[in-house]
Amino acid sequence: MSSFVQHYGYFALFLLAIAESALIPIPSEVTFGFAGALATSAVTGHAQFSILGIVVVGVVGSLIGSVIAYEVGRTVGRAIVDRWGKWILLTHGDLDAAERWFARYGAASVLIGRVLPVVRTVISLPAGVAEMKRGPFAILTVIGSAIWIGLLTGLGYAAGSNWTRVSHDFHLLQTPTIIIIVLLLAWGFWHRVRAVRRYHAGAPSGRGRHAK
Repeated sequence: MSSFVQHYGYFALFLLAIAESALIPIPSEVTFGFAGALATSAVTGHAQFSILGIVVVGVVGSLIGSVIAYEVGRTVGRAIVDRWGKWILLTHGDLDAAERWFARYGAASVLIGRVLPVVRTVISLPAGVAEMKRGPFAILTVIGSAIWIGLLTGLGYAAGSNWTRVSHDFHLLQTPTIIIIVLLLAWGFWHRVRAVRRYHAGAPSGRGRHAK
């Protein structure tokens, strides 16, 4: 990935930002941290990027990728539940609850989610399923992405030729976050299995706010 960024410049940053925000697990700390290091002359002997350029290209790419994931959730979210809800552990009641959550806390969820490892990659999908308003979603995505990308770029710039060591330290900090998320997902999965079984056992045919 570092080689891709170094050889294709802003185009590589743009594509990687889109992919990461469209649910492809690409480590943004490598993408933008390394780009920040390349904004100095310490790595290659000349500055390949400008900090402003990195942030602008990264934010635009993140917005495009996030909108793609959002529209997927908004367009086919309930259709997926209609057909495969029992197997993916989702019910229309869950979607209704998600809509209520985003109606009340959507702004905070998207803004904070944009600056959290792992979470920032997937937050757009539930926002779309919950049909959060597009305008606020886009604005908060831009703000949160600018903060995250600016932070990573600044760290890479400050590290310069020491970027490899800094990247390793960043990965060490990210590991506990991933472990906690995996444990929470396992706990949540068990409870979801039980809840969905109860829902389908007691729900008459056609139940659900959007059922025909």
